[in-house]
Amino acid sequence: MNIRYSLLAAVCLLFLLPTAHAQLPVAGDGGPGPAKSQHLTVQLVSASQTIAPGGTLQAGLAFTLDPHWHVYWLNAGDAGEPPKITWTLPAGVTAGALQFPIPQRLPNEPLMDFGYENSVTFPILFTTTKSLKSGTIHLDAKVSWLVCARVCIPGKAHLGLNLTAAPGAAPSQPAGQLAEAIQLLAQPPPAGTKLTVMGGRSDFVLTLITGHRETTAEFYPFDQDQIVNAAPQTVEPLPNGVRLRIQRAPDLTMLPAQLHGLIKLSPTTAYDLTAAITPGEVAPAAGSKPASSASGITTITAIGLAFLGGIILNLMPCVFPVLFLKGLALVQSSGEERSRLRSHGLVYTLGILVSFWIIVAVLLGLRASGAQAGWGFQLQSPTFIAVLSLGLFFFALSLAGQFELGLSLTSVGGELAQKQGFAGSFFTGVLATIVATPCTAPLMGAAIGFALAQPAGITFAVFTALGFGLATPYLLLSFQPAWTRILPRPGQWMETLKQLTAVPLFLTAIWLAWLFGRLYSPASSLDHMAYLLVGFLLVAIAGWALARWPARWGSAIAAVVLGALALTTSLYSPKDTTLVWQPYSQQALDQARAAGHPVFIDFTAAWCLSCQVNERLVLRSADVQRQLADHKLTLLKADWTQYDPEITKELASLNRSGVPTYVIYPSSQTAPADVLPELLTKDLVLAAISRDAR
Repeated sequence: MNIRYSLLAAVCLLFLLPTAHAQLPVAGDGGPGPAKSQHLTVQLVSASQTIAPGGTLQAGLAFTLDPHWHVYWLNAGDAGEPPKITWTLPAGVTAGALQFPIPQRLPNEPLMDFGYENSVTFPILFTTTKSLKSGTIHLDAKVSWLVCARVCIPGKAHLGLNLTAAPGAAPSQPAGQLAEAIQLLAQPPPAGTKLTVMGGRSDFVLTLITGHRETTAEFYPFDQDQIVNAAPQTVEPLPNGVRLRIQRAPDLTMLPAQLHGLIKLSPTTAYDLTAAITPGEVAPAAGSKPASSASGITTITAIGLAFLGGIILNLMPCVFPVLFLKGLALVQSSGEERSRLRSHGLVYTLGILVSFWIIVAVLLGLRASGAQAGWGFQLQSPTFIAVLSLGLFFFALSLAGQFELGLSLTSVGGELAQKQGFAGSFFTGVLATIVATPCTAPLMGAAIGFALAQPAGITFAVFTALGFGLATPYLLLSFQPAWTRILPRPGQWMETLKQLTAVPLFLTAIWLAWLFGRLYSPASSLDHMAYLLVGFLLVAIAGWALARWPARWGSAIAAVVLGALALTTSLYSPKDTTLVWQPYSQQALDQARAAGHPVFIDFTAAWCLSCQVNERLVLRSADVQRQLADHKLTLLKADWTQYDPEITKELASLNRSGVPTYVIYPSSQTAPADVLPELLTKDLVLAAISRDAR
């Protein structure tokens, strides 16, 4: 299974690499086709050979495939890529995007592809301006695809259409395979159709109301990584529609705001639907087994698994450093009265249990309000992750030896037990619970999943067993201090080992930083992760201050201020620009200029610091955004983060060899390009807009 998946992924990667892709044999000679390639033929079809200025023409990209081979839908499923087409068009002609007919589910064990077998045509709509000159025009297309069966093979073709532009040419109605493909496009839902989506712990439940009973349905998401593509989709017919239960992707830790997809009711009927997701569970239809019963877990079994999982949780990198330091404190305080040591163990256990009871109370409160959360639900909150990661990083710096944090602050170690008494042991239990939330030990998952679906009493019992398991190792040592004799005697080794325990905490902080970025949209995740890393830097400066001036109020106050600043910086969320920047291409530039639009091109790269400063301080400023919008500039972003020969060529034509480069092409096609300086100011950009966008 893994070998096949790896092979498929490797071939898909080959398809995506420009250097490899450039070596593929190219089918076709620039004509409409059909062009023969491996396991398929491809051609361009059109409703007519003429087109009128100011009119439209329906065309399509048609594939005929060998038996058992397929090409892909817009969302390919578990692996693959949809066909792509790049046009070179004469001035005055614009090509719409490829449109994708209703797909099929194509099992490729253990994966699931979404695509087409036998034959498929992807409709394309061309539009022309009224200024289009009469005569023969050529529409040139570069096509690429991935065709798969047990293996995948990338392909390329050079196709084209020769048309006659003639005033008054009447549009022809599509026929044959093109007409069929247009009829198979997903449609907006009819009036009265309603879709609701409930998002649970493990599934989405879609309820589609159409006004009459539906017996079949399939869901195809437009966004990847939201569902388990290969999992069966359970259909429950309703008197006025259908209910569809779909397994949620296990890596989807946070519910998205909405679900956008295609619901296929028959081979010829499908609706393009978007619905907000409401957290909550929907009970399976009568006669089906609930998840807890199907798993075979009983209440006693869940309590036992939770207890064992809690014990194992002590060995997780999140928790072990805290337990280890508490164990060292026990070794150092072994001379105390046995009854006092036992009391400390019981208070430590109470701290863990109280923390777990608070978590359960919050979980049950959320469940009662209709929300949905599970173990680690705190990790869906950016604020919680920022506080936890900054705290763990600060704690790890102390363990690594940058500074002495002060045992009264860390709630660990023997001195805390002596100075702070039982409060130290209690809050050490709280700390152990907090740092345990990012971890899930073996056996925990099934027990917690069972508990969260049960009445409140059973939920409390299972989580109490989990907390008691977490507390058990230290509790046993406190009741049997003689067992500490198997540990080495106190000495310098304790300091060295304490510093080594900083390593798993640093790793946990890194993982939390990664998770922090995942809570935001892909476009802003790296920015938010960078803000959190700046927070780590401020925390490190706070640690330096505590080490430079130990045990002084001034350094403590400075550390608190820096910590607050670190949290504020980590949670900083700047407003995104309201302007839409399109990816740069020569075609996009030519089309905008042909239409008489002024064009602003931002040649930038993620690694270019000056680019980022100019963007945030100037291009995103309210004044510049308003002027760009008012003057209706076409905005193109030429991203040079990775080498792009087309962008390099355009830079060379502007006598520039790097980024940042900013250029405005005036609305007049005869006016020269206005190349701006590398360092921008608002006044400079505003003056250029006023000058070039008249």
